[in-house]
Amino acid sequence: MLFIIGLGLADERDITVKGLDAVRSSERVYLEAYTSVLMVDKQRLEEFYGKEVVVAHRETVESESDEILKDADKVNVSFLVVGDPYGATTHTDLVLRARERGIPVQTIHNASIMNAVGATGLQLYNFGQTVSIVFFTDNWRPDSFYERIAENAGLGLHTLCLLDIKVREQTIENLMRGRQVFEPPRYMSVSLAAQQLLEVEAGRKGGACAEDTLAVGVARVGSGDQLIRAGTLKQMADYDFGKPLHSLVLVGHRLHQLEAELLRENAIDLESMNAVLKRDYRLDH
Repeated sequence: MLFIIGLGLADERDITVKGLDAVRSSERVYLEAYTSVLMVDKQRLEEFYGKEVVVAHRETVESESDEILKDADKVNVSFLVVGDPYGATTHTDLVLRARERGIPVQTIHNASIMNAVGATGLQLYNFGQTVSIVFFTDNWRPDSFYERIAENAGLGLHTLCLLDIKVREQTIENLMRGRQVFEPPRYMSVSLAAQQLLEVEAGRKGGACAEDTLAVGVARVGSGDQLIRAGTLKQMADYDFGKPLHSLVLVGHRLHQLEAELLRENAIDLESMNAVLKRDYRLDH
């Protein structure tokens, strides 16, 4: 059996009982380590599971899947994913490869940012399309996500923005020379994401992510030091949410009264929050 196991959001104890049983029954255990990261290291996982864990980088999963699937029709193999297994299309591809080989697959789900974002107080069925915000570079500043944000805004829906992480990235020089030298990991912050969104808005001028658009920043969701703060996008651009991982929500213009109340509870500045809510947002009972 190939087990695809969600680990949840924070640490080694977020795995489900069913997932833990599957890990302990497996001959090999892989940890996917590039679409997201846990807030603890591999050693903590190994001590808790009682199993050696092999870190599977992007190239391992996408180009060397034969090694992961080897003998999985004869023994149990576990593939661990931070959050829920189907938060990234790579894992769907691995499942399809397994099925092509006649390998049975069992998925064990867990919490992910896609549902844990409800901790903001914004109702999950009021969310529209999710977008990803990547690090801008000097010569690459993609803004194709803007259309999705604008579509959501036009319907009064919230937008969850998933923020970029860079793990095992190489410089162009090292890549061209075939040197296995990697840059330090980087994790996009709420403040940087807000700055990039404001830059895109300055070029697009559609109003989908203007300075006074309300947003909610979240950091380390599911952990003991989880942080949630609400304010304008301009305020988000200057607010320090601390260590990773971060996500950002752009608030839709149709709000239930309960959603608005929780925005006030988490407000960076309550007076400005109330002013923007009164001026720009429709509150439903």
